[in-house]
Amino acid sequence: MDDLLGSVLDLQGAWTASNTDEMRRRGVHIRQDLPVFLKGHSAALAAALGVGVEGLGVEGRDGTGLKTEIPWVRVCAREQSPSATTGWYVVYLFSAAGDRVYLSLNQGTTVWTGGDFKARKVQDLRARVGWALPQIAEQMAKRGDLHQAISLGARTPLGRGYEPGNVVAIEYSREALPSQQALIMDLLYMLSLLRTVYAAELLAPHIPGDPTPEVREAEQNAAVVAGRRSSRRATRSTRSGQGFRLTAAERRAIERRSVHVATVCFEAQGWSVKDVGDRESFDLLLSRGEERLRAEIKGTTSAGHDVILTRAEVEKQRRYYPDNALVVVHSIVLDRTAEEPVASGGVLHCTSPWGIADEDLTVISYAYRTAVGNHVPGAQSAIAVLASGSRRVEQDLIANQGDVSE
Repeated sequence: MDDLLGSVLDLQGAWTASNTDEMRRRGVHIRQDLPVFLKGHSAALAAALGVGVEGLGVEGRDGTGLKTEIPWVRVCAREQSPSATTGWYVVYLFSAAGDRVYLSLNQGTTVWTGGDFKARKVQDLRARVGWALPQIAEQMAKRGDLHQAISLGARTPLGRGYEPGNVVAIEYSREALPSQQALIMDLLYMLSLLRTVYAAELLAPHIPGDPTPEVREAEQNAAVVAGRRSSRRATRSTRSGQGFRLTAAERRAIERRSVHVATVCFEAQGWSVKDVGDRESFDLLLSRGEERLRAEIKGTTSAGHDVILTRAEVEKQRRYYPDNALVVVHSIVLDRTAEEPVASGGVLHCTSPWGIADEDLTVISYAYRTAVGNHVPGAQSAIAVLASGSRRVEQDLIANQGDVSE
């Protein structure tokens, strides 16, 4: 294995986006030789990761068409990281100059929004790194050769993009590559770190840098209602930590906790508090002398940067202004170890009066009024949109029997 790593590093100096002889040789090492070698140790790698051999993922990429500046070979659990753009994994990253290779605990650089994948911001990647590091701090203490920053010397944005995703890495110099046995032992160690991250991810209500669970769920639900077809890869990612969804019981626990925290806070300020959430478009009616406030309460396990509002909530709160308030109880701790989830903690942030500006609202989905007219009772119908020059013609097609055909 040390010979294969060294050969790839030696070819890095000849990098070009074109498929030259050197790049073809590099591609064989990355896409075939190294993965085949690693798969020869599948049983040990899977055991270190805590998955069955069938759940182990090993792959290498050096670019499809144009050759990438920084090739890689990664090892992961297929369910938690169905592609290199999502989830956490351990990956060999080869420097642009060919002077070193990193064995990095890294992450995908995109997130599923319910309709497509979008690139993560650098600050979000770093926030996720900040979450992962404490999870593996005890295991990291056993080693003194770990790097929390890597430098690939890449000239391309894609190559530089791997650096902020690094959680921790082992650096190997081209001039002092370890033996094959030492390399395998290092890989097993890094996979044990990845196993810890996977376990923590499954229990985490929210990981900093990710969209809030409420926003992600709203986006995913909107995509389902709109009839968006999801790829198998996207569907799998929504079942892993990348696509975590709160259960109904967890949502209720968070809601009860946020209302309780808000009630205690307002009562301490001399307000009389009435919970009206089951019959009004807001949650708490606050009275203090002649003062009245209608407060919308939002609870979340995230940092509270985004909350979901219904159209009714927006319209009503705009009418209530300035006698209104938005209360966000964020950073709620959700314990799933008991039979029923238990929510505790939380940090309260209150905005009052609460003026809702259009630029602070993001549309997740639309309700579109179509041009469907009155149809013959019992008839099957469909809408055909026809293009005729610059005109757009809408026509109802009626079929009394069978399907509508072309």
